[in-house]
Amino acid sequence: MHDLVMALTAPWRRKTALLAAVDGFSWLLAILLASWLRYEFTLDQVYGGALVRAAAVAVLASWLTGSASRLYSGGYAVGSLDDVLNLAKSTIIGGFALLIAVLLGLTPSIPRSVPVIATLLALSMSAAARLLARVYRARRLRPRQSRARRVIVYGSGPQGEQLIRSMLSGTAGELLPVAVLDDDTETPNARVAGVPVRGGTGQLEAVARETRAQLLIVAMANPDPAAMRSLVSAAANTSLDVKVLPPLTELLRPWADFSDLRDLNLTDLLGRAPVDTDVDSIAGYLAGQRVLVTGAGGSIGSELCRQVDKFKPAALMMLDRDESALHAVRLSLYGKADLDSPDVILADIRDADRIREVFLRHKPDVVFHAAALKHLAMLERYPEEAWKTNVLGTITLLDAACESGVGKFINVSTDKAANPSSVLGRSKRIGERLVAGTAARCGGTFLSVRFGNVLGSRGSVLTTFAEQLSSGSPLTVTHPEVTRFFMTVPEAVELVIQAAAIGRSGEALVLDMGEPVRITELAEMLMALSGRQSPIVYTGLGRGEKLHEELFGSGELDRRPVHPAISHIRVSGIDTATVRTVGSQLDVARAMTELVDSEVSIPRVREPQPVEFRPTARSETRDHVHVTSNHHWDSGTSTPQRGHR
Repeated sequence: MHDLVMALTAPWRRKTALLAAVDGFSWLLAILLASWLRYEFTLDQVYGGALVRAAAVAVLASWLTGSASRLYSGGYAVGSLDDVLNLAKSTIIGGFALLIAVLLGLTPSIPRSVPVIATLLALSMSAAARLLARVYRARRLRPRQSRARRVIVYGSGPQGEQLIRSMLSGTAGELLPVAVLDDDTETPNARVAGVPVRGGTGQLEAVARETRAQLLIVAMANPDPAAMRSLVSAAANTSLDVKVLPPLTELLRPWADFSDLRDLNLTDLLGRAPVDTDVDSIAGYLAGQRVLVTGAGGSIGSELCRQVDKFKPAALMMLDRDESALHAVRLSLYGKADLDSPDVILADIRDADRIREVFLRHKPDVVFHAAALKHLAMLERYPEEAWKTNVLGTITLLDAACESGVGKFINVSTDKAANPSSVLGRSKRIGERLVAGTAARCGGTFLSVRFGNVLGSRGSVLTTFAEQLSSGSPLTVTHPEVTRFFMTVPEAVELVIQAAAIGRSGEALVLDMGEPVRITELAEMLMALSGRQSPIVYTGLGRGEKLHEELFGSGELDRRPVHPAISHIRVSGIDTATVRTVGSQLDVARAMTELVDSEVSIPRVREPQPVEFRPTARSETRDHVHVTSNHHWDSGTSTPQRGHR
């Protein structure tokens, strides 16, 4: 008996009974009011029995329809759109049943106009009851102003509205939206889910002070980077924390709430969204292949290993001269660091005999060459080391690859190879030319990929700034106006993987990295994000450093025949014998300068048919000639633009 009572009094059963009772009472009251109105505010001509029969017919028909549509079984949230639509359906069917009863004479003294009037009244009263219940529930769940964290939401679109509703419903915890900012909102006195829109980016500081807000949430799919930088700066001035809601396409569900928020990062402020190269659609060439990654322990090499491993190669061989780095990358891949495994290769690319042995034993089909010395200032002091690793090491790998019949060889280069002014740039430019020269004499695909600065890579400016901030040291910048191109580690790695599929032998591929970023701005953004302040000290440009880097050398064509964000550049090759000869006759610094300046031409390799590729964006071909190191021809225009790097 106790179990029966408990079942009958369960919360959802009590709600069902209450809703049904409200709808039944609404019908009874509606029929009474409709008859009273029809008989000009008197009920003298209406029989009580007729009213009871009329109400019974309408209520029974409505209840049966509502039960069939799960109106009374908890199928819809009370007061929701679906709930009200199903209520309207059941009420209209109840009114139709009442009209039939009246027409058949089952309810004498009830006029034919009463069913129509009563249906409208019953629907209005039942809907009003549900909406009142929803308002009461929303107010009860709303965060308490006395202890809630006050939030300003930047973005009045669908994401912002969903997030605000999530906070107002209490599902986001003790967070209370107090204002909305949006630079695109033109409607005065606009509101989002009842929260007022108080202006755009420029009003953040005033709104934050007025509302006593503690948190700023950016809830826009693709916020303008300039606006983001202004927001971060203003937020720092008012001690606002900043969180970002990713686009709905990045979430696992088609709605947003507080659990999806993440901290703001520098890629949100760099001036462009990361480029989607759609690598998954064309990286099938790695499946079942034997893949070798040199420099596997570095920032790019280790991420390359992780990305390549997803495409199920027959073997993934990781080569590095740093045993600790090999230990770390294998641990990150497989959760264990079996350093006696054959896929871990301890070797130095300067050692020609050892590298030849590795290629003959492991027979790689695809080689990603990411091993290099990369610190510009260090190599200016020690050019011999750049020669040994970046030039002779590359020759060693190319000779071994050519001898063992490697199908694809992808060399990781740098934007400093375009019109090089430093030892690093010259050594990497010679590497590009060596790869192109090998493409002319060997089968397979041999090409290079040029990177800008990779955010977060080991030894990058970002990690340097972070270390200086954490230690309380000044942030060192070479020049107030110095700019650099930046890309993320995933972008860099995807470009390398995709290059082997869409690049032609002898080319260098370059990712469109958007507008260059001032290093001073980068330092200021990092301080704003970290909440720490430190003075910026300008040290002056070092030997070999450019004020503005370049992506294309003088006379290089910017062609984009396959993907609209990837440029294909023809590189004039040079043979390994010439490089060795010049290097043996001159000191290495002069040798690198002479080899870069000479640009010895070789016969062009036969260009294969392009690989069919369907990018997510419309492909387009752009042919531009970069005629000087200080100008470039902007896409779609004939006007030279200053400062392209």
